[in-house]
Amino acid sequence: MNPIFDFFLDAYREKETYVIVLEAIVFVMGILSVWYAKKENIWVYPTGLIATVITVYLFFKDGLLGDMMMNFYWSAMSIYGWWNWSRVKNDQKVVRISRTTTSEKIIGFGLFLLTMLINYGVYRFSGYEIEGSNYIDIFTSGIFFTAMWYMAKKKLENWTLWILADVITIPLYAYRGWGMLSLQYLIFTILAIQAYLAWKKSLDSNLQTS
Repeated sequence: MNPIFDFFLDAYREKETYVIVLEAIVFVMGILSVWYAKKENIWVYPTGLIATVITVYLFFKDGLLGDMMMNFYWSAMSIYGWWNWSRVKNDQKVVRISRTTTSEKIIGFGLFLLTMLINYGVYRFSGYEIEGSNYIDIFTSGIFFTAMWYMAKKKLENWTLWILADVITIPLYAYRGWGMLSLQYLIFTILAIQAYLAWKKSLDSNLQTS
């Protein structure tokens, strides 16, 4: 068999069936969520919530506290984003695609640092030995959480952050034996690039007609 397939499949030979099924659900729902986000469709949030809640359990079970906390944050932010995207005034969406302001960039950077600090504290106080890959978790968790906040506010820059963190996460999950999730993040990267272009086109079009 192809060595690449062996690399991904070997990690699943000893996994419980229900864990593989849960990971498959996360795989499908996660891709659907990003697809809906690309289309600026509110279904980004219910599909995303299913994926993140299940992932919180999977990573807790595997002792990956940084990843677990990241998905916990996503779940909470998804609820906020769902509410924010749903707001309508005079039959018009209240939240529209836009670029970040200077103050939002500062807040985003603050969220990035705060998320990393909290995740580091979780590892330290939970008694887990922090390995090199865990520091990558801590770093990407900051990027992902800021991206999620920007997405909830429909800021174009959310996609730039998703692309950066997705590219880092692909080899990390492959290394840890989460083959489906590694493939998922590869697909996420492709969709995020497409979404950035689609949102930018929509933003430019709105600016021209306003």
